[in-house]
Amino acid sequence: MKAIHDEVGQTLKKEGILPNHEEGTIDSGWFLLDFGDVIVHIFAPFEREYYQLDKLWSRAIPVVRIQ
Repeated sequence: MKAIHDEVGQTLKKEGILPNHEEGTIDSGWFLLDFGDVIVHIFAPFEREYYQLDKLWSRAIPVVRIQ
């Protein structure tokens, strides 16, 4: 999770895109990166099942999905 968080942040920073807000910790099993028009959620397996954002957003068109 931390590696995904860091890679997303570093890659977008190179493009001049910085997050407006960040939340979560490795211990919580969840990170959120708010880039304004795009929100990145990074979940550990248990938290992903618990929050079921895939179900909540099932009608939205995915841009990128990484599992």
